[in-house]
Amino acid sequence: MEKKFKSLVLIMVGIVFMLFLAACSSDTGSSDDGSSNDGSNEGNTEGEEISDEDLGAAMADYKVGDTFRATEPITFTTLFSDHPNYPLQNDWMLWEKIQEITNVELDITSVPMSDYTEKRSLLISSGDAPYIIPKTYPGEETPFVSSGAILPISDYVQHMPHYQDKVEKWEIEPFLEGLRQEDGKYYVLPGIHENFWPDYSLAIRMDILEELGLEVPETWEDLEVVLEEMKKAYPDSTPFSDRFQFNSTLNIASVPFGTKAGWGLGNMLMFDEANDEFYFSPTTEEYRSMLEYFNGLVEKGLLDPESVTQEDEQAIQKFTSGESFVINTNAQTLTQHRPTMDDVLGPDNYEIKKIPVPGGPAGHVMTGSKLENGIMFSAKAKDDPNFIAMLQFIDWMLYSDEGLEFNKWGVEGETFTKENGDRELIGDVTFRGMNPDGTKDLQIDYGFSGGNFAYGGPTELLHSMFSEEEIEFQNAMHDTKEIILPDPPIKYNEMELERSTLLSTPLKDTVEQYTLQFIVGERSLDDWDAYVQELESKNLQGYVDLANEVYQKNK
Repeated sequence: MEKKFKSLVLIMVGIVFMLFLAACSSDTGSSDDGSSNDGSNEGNTEGEEISDEDLGAAMADYKVGDTFRATEPITFTTLFSDHPNYPLQNDWMLWEKIQEITNVELDITSVPMSDYTEKRSLLISSGDAPYIIPKTYPGEETPFVSSGAILPISDYVQHMPHYQDKVEKWEIEPFLEGLRQEDGKYYVLPGIHENFWPDYSLAIRMDILEELGLEVPETWEDLEVVLEEMKKAYPDSTPFSDRFQFNSTLNIASVPFGTKAGWGLGNMLMFDEANDEFYFSPTTEEYRSMLEYFNGLVEKGLLDPESVTQEDEQAIQKFTSGESFVINTNAQTLTQHRPTMDDVLGPDNYEIKKIPVPGGPAGHVMTGSKLENGIMFSAKAKDDPNFIAMLQFIDWMLYSDEGLEFNKWGVEGETFTKENGDRELIGDVTFRGMNPDGTKDLQIDYGFSGGNFAYGGPTELLHSMFSEEEIEFQNAMHDTKEIILPDPPIKYNEMELERSTLLSTPLKDTVEQYTLQFIVGERSLDDWDAYVQELESKNLQGYVDLANEVYQKNK
């Protein structure tokens, strides 16, 4: 009895001691290395207690609305994806003004865009990666997580007040869930948008619609009728000849057909909320229905079968010369068609417009995310004495209203003017059709609006570089479409991801091959069962089972 009593006392003492430790832990809110105990302290808007000696060149009272400026000149290393259309220049105004405003100099490791993914992997794996690693799309960070080579940035965002402010105001948290790895942390700091931003749709010759007394098609069935009437009026034409090897059109069409394809094929899985599980989309009736639709257009001579193989230049030539009347486009490419069409058809002899994406069997819907590509940080960055300053610098650059405007438009009074909220390029500066008589390009000659640091931001800022017709398109999409939120994440660990990749690669190759063959008629849709059987022989079920096992384990 005495032994049992002593044991009980020891247990009670142990419990009291554990409760005491827990209370102490909750008071500090952080571990010794500056990271949160549970890996999810991004809700801590006040941040950690930082001593003066830990600040380095950081600002002691940095908050929303402040312009970051290091207390002494500092240098950060960064990787840079060098775009061939606006190659890196060391004398860009961008670098000069960053240093002038923030007291930060960037030591740049430049990599050609075509080699960026491979070179980034080599640098990270070898331990030679710069501190700041931009142009990282969500999902690209996963292979580097288990090695500890990159930073779990969610442990440190309490030092980024502008980021936290926009995450809260713009309701970004549900999208961050898709970034979290198996440990509950996220390792890429994303570019974020205030709202969804649809970009790609179909461009159509409005003058031909008017000539034939037709309305803008609201559904894919309506589009087929429009194409049929165009073909009757112009029998030598193929009304729809596409670019992007048909991947963009498959992407935008698959959503209202209730599936995913083209650029949006991704992992080929879709989530069944009712059954709380993932299924393989390319073998569904919805996928087959989409293929039957486009195959029907090809059989009727309404869709150019070369759309799935031709280079963009060929498709553009057909559209701008009047051989075709419909093509996939985005805001930028639409404006690029007009100078050629002015020369070939005459400026008064045509009218083109990007129409809202047609609806389909699943309704008038669109998918989207508020996230863009973002930044990884080398794990070594946290040991730098100016690590907090680095976080403040990136916070100002990518998430403050001032920094977002700076990266997009440049410097007020030098590259643009601003009056009553309206911005205009100044003097000799031109960009994407704005101020067309200018000879200095905002992107090429000055470095602004580039792909490494200029992304995301308020809708107002995004629209500030849009034409009136593009703003009209954006408003129409938001007014008429229901938004489908992203599927829940499947949080693979390194070994699971490797296994999933090995399973998915032959499946995806088969899906993409059959998809194009079905559309152009090289294979009959009577072979659908054989297509499904071929996928099953490549362990389709094992791939789906793995995804659901990982999802259920980590959800």
